[in-house]
Amino acid sequence: MLRSLASFLATLLERGNVIERSRLRATLDLAWPRVVTGFARTSKQTADVAMVGIVLGAPAIAGLAFAYAYWQLVERLSLGLSGGTISLVSQYYGGDQSDMANRAITQSCLLATAFSLPFIALFWFGAEPLIGLLGAEPAALEYGTIYLTLLAPALLFEFYNKIASRVFAGVGDTFTPMVIRAGGAALNILINAVLIFGFGMGVAGAAIGTVVATVLITAGLAWGLLGRPYPRRGSLPVRLTLSGPTIDTTLLQPLVRVSTPLIFQEVSRAVAVFPLLAIAGFFGSVVVAAYEIGRRVRDLMNSLSWGFSIASSSLVGRHLGADEEGMATNYGDEIIRFSFVAYVAFASVVILFADQIALVFVDDPEALSHASTFVQLAALATIGLGIDSSATGALRGAGDTRWPFYGALVGLYVFTIPVAYLGVITPLGVAALYVAMLTETYISAAITLYRYRTGAWRGVSRSIRKRAEQSTN
Repeated sequence: MLRSLASFLATLLERGNVIERSRLRATLDLAWPRVVTGFARTSKQTADVAMVGIVLGAPAIAGLAFAYAYWQLVERLSLGLSGGTISLVSQYYGGDQSDMANRAITQSCLLATAFSLPFIALFWFGAEPLIGLLGAEPAALEYGTIYLTLLAPALLFEFYNKIASRVFAGVGDTFTPMVIRAGGAALNILINAVLIFGFGMGVAGAAIGTVVATVLITAGLAWGLLGRPYPRRGSLPVRLTLSGPTIDTTLLQPLVRVSTPLIFQEVSRAVAVFPLLAIAGFFGSVVVAAYEIGRRVRDLMNSLSWGFSIASSSLVGRHLGADEEGMATNYGDEIIRFSFVAYVAFASVVILFADQIALVFVDDPEALSHASTFVQLAALATIGLGIDSSATGALRGAGDTRWPFYGALVGLYVFTIPVAYLGVITPLGVAALYVAMLTETYISAAITLYRYRTGAWRGVSRSIRKRAEQSTN
C-alpha cells in the first residue's frame, strides 16, 4: 500500500511539472537520510528545551535560548566551512580526482581545529558575562551560564561532525551519517532523561548529555573518514589523508574562497539572533521562551531542508564536475520546486496542531498563548526557508556562494531586525516579532532564488574546474 501511495505521489509530481520521476528517486535517495539526520540533530536541542521546560519552566527555556545564541554562532561557522568542503569534494570526486578530494578533507579538518579552539576557551571561561550581555533575568542568567560552560568542549567535535557529514554526502552516501547521528540523538535524549528527571540535574544534565552524544557521533563518522569499512556499507571512496603537505595552499585557497561567503552568510544569521533575543527579552522571559519554542519548531521543520539542500549540492556538483550542465540545471530547478511543495504541506499540518505542539514545552496559559502563535509563524517561515536552502544548495554545489550571503545579510539586517525593533519603540509590541520571523526567511529566499535563476553559477563552476585542472598539470 505504501509503495502504491509513493508511486501515485511521484506520478502527481511528475505530471505537475514539479520533478521528473527518476530525478525524484535520485533526490530522495540522498535527501531522506539527511532529513532523518537533521531531525535527529535538531531534536537533541529541542529535547533539552522541552525537558528543562517541563521541570524548571519558562526561565530555564529563556536561559537555554541565550546560551544557544552563542553556541549557534560557532555552529553556523562550522556549517559555512563544511559547505565549502562539500563543494570541492563533490566536484573533485565527480571529476575522478579522488586524491584532490582527500586532501581537501584534510585541509577542512585543520581549519575546523583552528576555528573551534578559541571559542571553546571563550565559552568555558566567559559564559556568565556573555549571557549577561543579552539582558537575561537572574534565573535565566544562571541557567544559561551553566549550560554554555558545560557545552563548550563539544564545539570541536561539532565542527568535525559537520565536515564528515558533508564529505559523506559529497560522494553520495547520506545513509551512514543518518544512522550514526540518529543513534547519537537517541542516546542524547536517553541520557538527558536520566540526568534531568532521574538525578535532578536540570540544565547541567541536558548539557552533559549533548556533549557525550556529540563525542560518540564524531567517533562513528571518523571511523569512515579514516578508511575503515562499515558493516554492509564498505569503505568510503575518499578519506582523510596525511599525504602531501600538511598545509596545502593550492587547496586551502579555493576552500577558503568558497567557504568564506558561506561562513559570512551563516554567521550573519547567527549574529542576528542576539538583537532579536534582546528585543524579545524586553518583553520578559515568557516571550523569550515562546520565541525560542518557535525557533526550535522551525529548526525541526528545517530538517527537510537538510535533505533538499544536500541533495541539490551533491547532484548539481557531481554533474557539473562531469561537464553535464544541462542535467545539473534540471536537478537544481526541480529540487527547488519539490522543496516548495513539501514545505507547504508540512507547514499546513504544523499550523493545524500548533496548540498541541506548544503544550509539549509549556503549560502556563500566558506562555502557551505566545508559544502557539510563534509555532504557527515558524511553520509559515519554513516555506521561505525551504526555497532558500534548496537554491543555496544548488549554488553551493557550483561553488557560487556569495549571493546566499547577500540574501541573508539583506533579509536579516535591512528588514528583520529593524522590523522587530519597531515592537520596542511603537505600540506594535510582540506583534513586530511575529512579522520579523517571516521577513527573516522570505527576503533571503527571494534574493538567493534570483541569483539561481540568472544561471551565472554555471560559469562559476567552470572557472573552479579550470583552476583545478591547471593546478594538477
